[in-house]
Amino acid sequence: MNAEPIEHQHHINDADAPVDDTADEIREALIAYCRLQSEAVEQINATAESSGMSFVEAALQLGLVTPREAREADAWARDNIARRNSNVIEKAVRRQAGNAITIRHAVIGKPSLRLLPAYDLNNPHSEQIRALRTELLLLNDGTREARSLAILSPCSGEGRSQLAAELAIAFSQLGRRTLLVDADLRNPTQHFLFCSEVPWGLAQALAFGEPPHLIGVEGLPFLTVLPAGPRVSNPLELISGGRFENLLKHWRRDYDFIIIDTPPVSQFADALTIAAVASRTLLVGRTQATPYKDVQAMLRRLGPTQTRILGAVVSSF
Repeated sequence: MNAEPIEHQHHINDADAPVDDTADEIREALIAYCRLQSEAVEQINATAESSGMSFVEAALQLGLVTPREAREADAWARDNIARRNSNVIEKAVRRQAGNAITIRHAVIGKPSLRLLPAYDLNNPHSEQIRALRTELLLLNDGTREARSLAILSPCSGEGRSQLAAELAIAFSQLGRRTLLVDADLRNPTQHFLFCSEVPWGLAQALAFGEPPHLIGVEGLPFLTVLPAGPRVSNPLELISGGRFENLLKHWRRDYDFIIIDTPPVSQFADALTIAAVASRTLLVGRTQATPYKDVQAMLRRLGPTQTRILGAVVSSF
């Protein structure tokens, strides 16, 4: 379920300049919508500062964004502020110890019908996911790090993203705060599985050091999803730059379980960095589809990361 922009006839001009918080929201939205790189952002900032123009006006003058993109960013920002101020989509999530924490969601999504554990607990597949959840809980060694789990597979099309989503659903159904992170900045999937998109996801948070926009999930009050966001040109550099590790440290304070979706190991090195930071990994393969040589190569490449491999899941879909 995508966020519906508020209908209005607002146009960006000097006589109708947004207030500071709106200007910041528009700036963030514009950077995300247009995938502006840091060099472009610095150029726009310099032009805005020297000319007294707003960030949007400077971007338009430099030709780095189109008027349509500016209007879309403006509409999204004002809608986001209206939603945030109304508190309609805020969810109070309980800590296990009884303390309260508020997770602010930019959007509310809905699980795809493909995610059976969200709809049919009696389905044999849902029971298999719960059994896997129990095994993972038994492997928890009592440390905070054991609560973050990277899902890895050697190739694409092996069910890694769906398993990550289903496991996150299963953990949240225990009444425990669970965060599902789509760290596959190459070919993200979680926004499809939860029928929602945000223009400012993990990629933009890593690129600009700003908080990401989180997705709440209809019917699953203990689940939060962080989508990858619009694609960027330097995903490995963003994942490896240190901000991802800092974000994970922050998430470990706020959530009980963190499930991380990753790109395929045989194609990209991103997952190796994620596995090293997460400290715990679960491997995924597909019956009669995953080449044995790719599994061997993945295990060999995982060695230097010193991640703890909790096990392997072989799907047969």
